[in-house]
Amino acid sequence: MNEDQKPNTDNLASKLPEAENPYQLSKLKLTKVEKWAAGVPAVLAAVSDLIEDKTVLRGGKALFKMNQIGGFDCSSCAWPDPDDDRSPLGEYCENGAKALAEEATTKKVTAAFFKENSVYSLSKLDDYQIGKMGRLTEPMYLPVGGTHYQPISWEDAFSKIASHLNALESPNEAAFYTSGRTSNEASFLYQLFAKEFGTNNMPDCSNMCHETSGTALKTTIGIGKGTVTLEDFYDTDVIVIIGQNPGTNAPRMLSALEKGKKNGAKIIAVNPLPEAGLMGFHNPQAVKGIIGSGGKLADLFLPIKINGDMALLKAIEILLFDLEKKNPGEVFDHAFIKEKTTGYESYQKQFENLDFDHLAFLSGVPKNLIIEAAEILAFKKRIIVCWGMGLTQQPNGVDMIREIVNILLLKGSIGKPGAGVCPVRGHSNVQGNRTMLIDEKPTNEQLDRLQKYFGFNPPRNHGYDVVRTIKAIHEEKVKFMFCMGGNFLSAAPDTTYTAEAFRKLKMLVCVSTKLNRGHLVHGKESIILPTFSRSDMDIVNNEVQIISTENSMGVVQSSKGVLKPISDQLINETQIVCRMAAATLENKTVINWQRYHDSYDAVREAIENCIPGFENYNQRVREKGGFYLPNAPRHGKFNAKETADRAAFTLTELPYNALGPDEYLMATTRTHDQFNTTIYGMDDRYRGIKNERRVIFMNQNDIDKGGFESGEKVDLFNYDDGIVRIAPLFIIVPYQIPERNAVTYFPETNVLVSVNNVVKESNMPASKYVKIKVKKHDPAIYENIKQI
Repeated sequence: MNEDQKPNTDNLASKLPEAENPYQLSKLKLTKVEKWAAGVPAVLAAVSDLIEDKTVLRGGKALFKMNQIGGFDCSSCAWPDPDDDRSPLGEYCENGAKALAEEATTKKVTAAFFKENSVYSLSKLDDYQIGKMGRLTEPMYLPVGGTHYQPISWEDAFSKIASHLNALESPNEAAFYTSGRTSNEASFLYQLFAKEFGTNNMPDCSNMCHETSGTALKTTIGIGKGTVTLEDFYDTDVIVIIGQNPGTNAPRMLSALEKGKKNGAKIIAVNPLPEAGLMGFHNPQAVKGIIGSGGKLADLFLPIKINGDMALLKAIEILLFDLEKKNPGEVFDHAFIKEKTTGYESYQKQFENLDFDHLAFLSGVPKNLIIEAAEILAFKKRIIVCWGMGLTQQPNGVDMIREIVNILLLKGSIGKPGAGVCPVRGHSNVQGNRTMLIDEKPTNEQLDRLQKYFGFNPPRNHGYDVVRTIKAIHEEKVKFMFCMGGNFLSAAPDTTYTAEAFRKLKMLVCVSTKLNRGHLVHGKESIILPTFSRSDMDIVNNEVQIISTENSMGVVQSSKGVLKPISDQLINETQIVCRMAAATLENKTVINWQRYHDSYDAVREAIENCIPGFENYNQRVREKGGFYLPNAPRHGKFNAKETADRAAFTLTELPYNALGPDEYLMATTRTHDQFNTTIYGMDDRYRGIKNERRVIFMNQNDIDKGGFESGEKVDLFNYDDGIVRIAPLFIIVPYQIPERNAVTYFPETNVLVSVNNVVKESNMPASKYVKIKVKKHDPAIYENIKQI
């Protein structure tokens, strides 16, 4: 930003929160580290957000329609709802209530707001302040060299978008990003438009969260999704939770864990941090959870080192093989192995060269705890393994998930009730996006069905995923980007590099409900298109419409908003796609975009004809609880063609995690007061952190050895690719974490995650495996940092 572009800040305080230095630390307050999640504090936190967003009556009423039959789907996590037995007190969690509060708020970001506040002044706010401004109310446009967004009509917005797209030398100079909040209907039309336009450049949020899961599972069991249902959690023998924090990332999962435990299940938790949601649960809908002691969850906690998971899994396998030798046929399911799998002989030979003591050392977990875990698993067959981004964002995440599958195949624990794999997805329709063909690598079978039904030949070359899109923008191979929801900039790795890329775009278009940092680090031209939230009534042809989503267990269900939209200038995502397509393709299109613009039922008819499993879509989506999509492995049928319809044992390697004498392995994580890039507040109460996000959790021994002190200010460095990446001014907080490991918050330390630090095969950012150095804070460091 040039000096002459900086705004006049007279009376700015009356319009914005105090615009401080983005690295100015607040008054950190350390509170009690909790040993259980939810309970009365969760209820109070949810209510306080409704009060803060001035929507107690409006939002409070809507809460009782969220995740209910005939109501609307929560816009946060993808944890499934009970098929029938839904609580009349509410099927939502604390973070779901916070998400609704921000959707239902009466605070508005209008054209007058943008006129008063420049992009520069807004960019000086932190992400929390930006997100709390309120709902966007009308389309806004930032011209070349502009300092302020200005209002634009919908017609002119689509005209400018079409002009930019049609001026590209190749359709592959455009990229179309999708977030997980987009409905099935909008997602299907979005990918259809991109393909008719001529590109498969469709990066999406899967590329940053669970691409690793899909990559691993497709090649081992034949489907890139989980194989269990919610009912399986209620009647199982063992639940393993690895690399996932349900208390913050999927709080409604705690009820399922509690029910399974009451029915006799053992729970094993594997994580570098002893998260509250892994250890205990106070159910706010039960008397015991409110006034009693609540319930213990984890029977066994394994404090794994960052990236020690593979060593742990192989150590457990060694013990299982030993127990099988002592108890032939009682530990392994040899009939299942013989009839349903391939590769067992090669797989078992590797253990001749592996040493249990060495593996235990590499994992960081005490040997007695590993032995206890193996004994819990040994004589049980109904085993569910859940994981999150603690695995998927590791460089060898694909192999680690394959190793989990190896253990389940030994036990015959896939394809039977109470057993299977459960990748716990984040955003509420991220799995549905992929089912709707939001994929930079569509298969020929998928493309053939589109071609047969619509009559155009879609592009066959693979497109760009998230990481490749960022690089392509930087290299000016991609010149136009359309973001259907989300906050791409804050979610992406290598923040400085990504921001530099965004500024090279000829046009950036964002479909959004609220203001975010992605609107403030912009292309040469930028457009913001405001849209409905899940809770808003979506009225087409004078009728409130239903949309549909898919949860993390493959259930497709309807969602119907209940709130009057905050502005009459909002347009739903489906119609945004149709109007963009009509303006861009004009007479070249073979698709009747107006038909889909006017009828969601017509969109679902097209989906039914193009995607297997959606037969009688319009009828079944209106049935109570929706319907399950086909899932062959759930029923013991493995349709991986490369393994002759058998599940595959996989040979994997141990990682080599060498650290220099002053290096640490860092993982990024969310606070309890955020969901993805949306920051609801400044209270990570389960970990005892209040009023601050720029903290680094370290082991006390590391603090002492490094010559640091608790509460000391430090700067964090990464040196991947020969580039110095700096995250300045963090506060050291001692925590129960393995030595040489550190944890920081996302997205504050995304700047340290190299765009080249990716997961093998899935090409996801490896944000849970970042080598850093910690140095005492140097105020002069600001001179060498480009602030975003």
